[in-house]
Amino acid sequence: MKNALSILTVPAFDDNYLWIIHDGQHAAVVDPGDASPILEALAAHQLVLSAILLTHHHADHIGGVIPLLAHAAVPVFGPAKDQISSVSRPLHQDEQITVPGINLNLSVVEVPGHTLGHIAYFAPKQHWLFCGDTLFAGGCGRIFEGTPEQMLHSLDKLAALPDDTTIYCAHEYTMSNLKFAQEIEPSNPDLISRIEREQHKRNLGIPTVPSQMLLEKQTNPFLRSRNADVVQRLFAAGKISARQNEIENFAALREWKNHFR
Repeated sequence: MKNALSILTVPAFDDNYLWIIHDGQHAAVVDPGDASPILEALAAHQLVLSAILLTHHHADHIGGVIPLLAHAAVPVFGPAKDQISSVSRPLHQDEQITVPGINLNLSVVEVPGHTLGHIAYFAPKQHWLFCGDTLFAGGCGRIFEGTPEQMLHSLDKLAALPDDTTIYCAHEYTMSNLKFAQEIEPSNPDLISRIEREQHKRNLGIPTVPSQMLLEKQTNPFLRSRNADVVQRLFAAGKISARQNEIENFAALREWKNHFR
């Protein structure tokens, strides 16, 4: 029987999350890096695959696509600029799509930085965001193909979404990200309480994802790179000079995280 849409969390590899959006009968999968856990979840919940949604071309996000297509010939939505061979519906900024089978409306947001063609999907009715490796709980993706300016602009796009947006990112990186955030803003009360809550979840083996946009704005240093306390911390740590602009500040923050342990 068709129900209201809900989302299944499917762990994969060491720290990936794959997402299944379903109505009790049909399902769309987001970034299926591995087909096996997806097929197991579909069978366990008696769901029929109706679509695949991809955010970018990295193997841990697309590795299961071909086996899934062998299981069911469904449309594959994905970024036009990442040139993924299995994509049958290439997408660009501001395109509106309706996901077959589950009648979910999504808006496409181009978020280059992690890769040049990376996209995110926003559900305007439900306020759901599927953002791949651009925005994480407490952090952001590494800049492999784009520039710091592109990544900052991409994060600005996502931060402009409603505060109650639920963020379905692709990895369980939260505690590592929050450790870095604490290095940047050790006196941030929202961050201090978040670390306690998220660590409790991990102690119980519970995912820390999804997150919420307002919480990210309060605690994620990459959404707070213009904040005076964050800029001052970068300067005090010798990561920037007093005269750098917001893009250079963001780049310094991301570079610091790249080498932070």
